[in-house]
Amino acid sequence: MGFGSWRSCIFIAVFLILSSTLCIAKLSPTFYDQTCLRALSTIRKAVRRAVSHERRMAASLIRLHFHDCIVQGCDASILLDNSSTIQSEKNAPNNLNSVRGYEVIDNIKSKVESMCPGVVSCADIVAVAARDSSVAVSGPTWTVKLGRRDSTTSGLSEATTNLPSFRDSLDKLIEIDKVGT
Repeated sequence: MGFGSWRSCIFIAVFLILSSTLCIAKLSPTFYDQTCLRALSTIRKAVRRAVSHERRMAASLIRLHFHDCIVQGCDASILLDNSSTIQSEKNAPNNLNSVRGYEVIDNIKSKVESMCPGVVSCADIVAVAARDSSVAVSGPTWTVKLGRRDSTTSGLSEATTNLPSFRDSLDKLIEIDKVGT
């Protein structure tokens, strides 16, 4: 084997190693501290306003987050509207005319975008809004790790089959939870 062949083998080996390396996101509660310092306070204020206007919006925002996370992960795919390439999760039977809070998230996204264009993901806004909704009605709080990326695809078929129904028994919900873990 000549020198050129060795270089080719080494190049191919390095390429294969690098291309097979998993890309692991580093989520952090301080993700926006340097890029959009007022993002979290803006989300919190908007959620408080929405919940003070209609108290059950707190539960709606938590449910919106759950319905987003159970399909494709917490990626804001539930916010995507129908288009020529997307069949929206909003049209899944357990979301249609049921999940609420889209306008609150749209309002928050608009406020955050005016401060920090293209920085804060909708996925993080939905996650933080769920936590802030709980706090707004004297519920528990938790640390939200930030840095999610928004989906460009929607999982209507997954939403149709994976989302539990309000009619499901406790045994069915436990079964769904076991499959998801």
